[in-house]
Amino acid sequence: MNAPGWPEIRRQFFDWHEFTSTMPGVASAFLLNVKIFCIAEGLILVIALGVAVVRSLPGPVFFPFRVLAIAYADFFRGVPTILVITLLGFGAPALELSHVPRSTTFWGIVALVLVYTAYVSEVYRAGIESVHPSQEAAARSLGLRRGQALFYVIIPQAVRRVVPPLLNDFIGLQKDTALVGVLGAIEAFKQTQIDQAATFNFTSGIAAAVLFVAVTIPLTRLTDWLVARDRCRRQAASVPT
Repeated sequence: MNAPGWPEIRRQFFDWHEFTSTMPGVASAFLLNVKIFCIAEGLILVIALGVAVVRSLPGPVFFPFRVLAIAYADFFRGVPTILVITLLGFGAPALELSHVPRSTTFWGIVALVLVYTAYVSEVYRAGIESVHPSQEAAARSLGLRRGQALFYVIIPQAVRRVVPPLLNDFIGLQKDTALVGVLGAIEAFKQTQIDQAATFNFTSGIAAAVLFVAVTIPLTRLTDWLVARDRCRRQAASVPT
């Protein structure tokens, strides 16, 4: 704060009047971020689990499906999210097909689902592979078929183990909803750009940052609590009775 340029920085970034005047508009636009996050998260949880299960199927019969799942995960983990959003958001509507939606929000959600499904599927797969093979063998010995053992024995254990890393991915997803603004959707970050162009002041960006932090910090603390609870449970289970 003793820097020569601090008074100007304070005026440009930390003006209380600008903060209070722009916060209602930014908060209203932030609802779109929350909407995108909730829809994308629900789709990602289901689709990513399907991709992880396909990658875990044994035998040569499922080899082509495993290859497709691997190619999908490798491709969308390698391409920057903003490029996927831009290509789909501007490219798909430009086809001018009657059955192709032109909503920027729709294509933003599709892009986020494609990218984050690739990451989350790897988290699921790690959880599935962490379950000891004896669990499947025990389920098969009780008369369950391979598919039943997978869905009733292995997947429930795997999902429980990967909840903390899943929450970390969804914290990143919540922040990346701001990238949808490049398509023209009026979400929180796009609204700050509109306010900054009108007032030549960047305090509205601080307002948006406060809203994102208000969502991500509780998720972070929830992740820490789940990790600590799981650690305590494992330590209790390892203590001989």
